[in-house]
Amino acid sequence: MALYLTRFRFPDREAEWRFFARQRMTCYDSYYPFRVLAGRGISELEFEPVTILYGGNGCGKTTALNVMAEKLGLARDAAFNRTSFLPDYLRLCSADGGEPPPGSRIITSDDVFSWMLDLRALNDGIDRRREEVFAEYTDARYAHFQLHSLEDYEQLKRANAARSKSKSRYTRGQLMGNVRTRSNGESAMLYFTQKITENALYLLDEPENSLAPARVLELADFLQDATRFFGCQLVIATHSPFLLALKGAKVYDLDADPPRPRRWTELENVQLYRRFFASHAGEFNEPDGGQAERGRG
Repeated sequence: MALYLTRFRFPDREAEWRFFARQRMTCYDSYYPFRVLAGRGISELEFEPVTILYGGNGCGKTTALNVMAEKLGLARDAAFNRTSFLPDYLRLCSADGGEPPPGSRIITSDDVFSWMLDLRALNDGIDRRREEVFAEYTDARYAHFQLHSLEDYEQLKRANAARSKSKSRYTRGQLMGNVRTRSNGESAMLYFTQKITENALYLLDEPENSLAPARVLELADFLQDATRFFGCQLVIATHSPFLLALKGAKVYDLDADPPRPRRWTELENVQLYRRFFASHAGEFNEPDGGQAERGRG
């Protein structure tokens, strides 16, 4: 399995204090990304072929991914809010493992969402073009004209095509496939399978967003294969049990004090699921799932 990134260091509290001691600026409302990771005791991460950053909102996992992506110069699709202090912060960071291979990138929820919006916008254009082709078909099929010059040749071809095909076949021949035939989950999966190729480093920020459980399992299988067979290294920020259970993954619990690696089955989010299903265990053996009993209540 591939390792393109072995260790990443963020400035600790002392390094941040030394930086601010040299500053004379006091008018800023935010010093982001300063005072986020150091405040939670996150100063260094060591990586395996699959490394997962787990934690609730505000734990710093997204900040860590964005900082690493910017320091390593990874490609990204959606715009990123680069604050005034980001260059200063990046200078205090360091990474081991050499330059990431070509094709390495960060994939965020904004990337996937923008992709789906682009597909919808493209589809709207296709829909508008379809109406034009319908009208073109009718005009061409019932046109009565003679070929007087080469300028009429294209019109003649359209007339012959329209007369030999049904309206639906003619329209499909003039248009690209309608992208709306895919659901949001299918579109999101297509994005991942197109962007994640071979022999590269990928940082994924909550890739389970926009995916139903069955699709998350499909994504988990795809990511597992990408690391086992296609030379990819993954760093994933998630709280999905399906991704936390990736075989061989090193899982950092950023909610712990201090943050540290833990077994995925020990994580609070996973334990919450376990307690919930255990409390409803009897209903799985009832024909109606316990609905009748609750209805009588």
